[in-house]
Amino acid sequence: MSQGDERGYGGNEPGGRTEDAYSTLGGTRQTRTRLPGGGEDGDGYGRRPARNSRSLIMAVGVVVLLIAAIAFANQGGGDGSSGGNEKKPEAAGAGPTAATGTKPVQGKNGTIASGFAHDEQGAQSAAANYAVALGSAEMFDKDRRREITAAVYAPDVAAARQSDLDTVYSGGEFLASIGLNPDGTAPEGLTFISRSNPIGAKVERFTGDSASVAVWYSALFGLAGEGSKNPVSESWFTNTFELRWIDGDWKVTDFTQKDGPVPVGRDQAASPAEEMADAVEQFGGFTYAR
Repeated sequence: MSQGDERGYGGNEPGGRTEDAYSTLGGTRQTRTRLPGGGEDGDGYGRRPARNSRSLIMAVGVVVLLIAAIAFANQGGGDGSSGGNEKKPEAAGAGPTAATGTKPVQGKNGTIASGFAHDEQGAQSAAANYAVALGSAEMFDKDRRREITAAVYAPDVAAARQSDLDTVYSGGEFLASIGLNPDGTAPEGLTFISRSNPIGAKVERFTGDSASVAVWYSALFGLAGEGSKNPVSESWFTNTFELRWIDGDWKVTDFTQKDGPVPVGRDQAASPAEEMADAVEQFGGFTYAR
């Protein structure tokens, strides 16, 4: 993942093209740290000012709407008589944000999902899961990085990427700039966090054995812990993957990245460093399906 000015990574992503000099996939990223508020508690996480009454009223309103939506979703079929007659929304008419209803892929290539369907849905599912793998902290471990590269990229592309990625991830200056040790590990007492969270995907082009799929996602990156100089921050990106159907699965041949769409930040205080470090250990990831 190459991350130029956005996360502080210098240079271009050897695993793909970057439109905005910043890529979160393939691993050449740096982080541009935004310190929310510059608190004085020394944990690297500032606190935003307390919500005013207007913000509190808005927050309560959101909660009320959410509860109402949940209640509405659970209405109907309460006596069990009509449950079997309910129709699932069809992909063609349910809108772009609706799930297709296709079951998640069952296969695994190491820890990465594999065996995606040979259709548009499968291409979207593959792109979302590959975005997660290429944006993970495991890319900073030499052995895991090579496993991920081999599982995600087309064979001819993976071979060309290996040495480039090894050069990037073993660069002492690069690792030092994001607060990691020369071997890519976090300093004692700190937890390194790098996680991509897909929001949705869409097909830009599909021709049977090739596809272009855009994945919109948020990314968490930084070091959590007392005294961290690179606290965990959130960024938003859209990556467009070029995929090819090879040996019964979708594989990446290239990708590009652009910033956003970026939502307006909520009026929430940043969590303490210890809480953030605990969260990344306690909350596991998902297998994504369109």
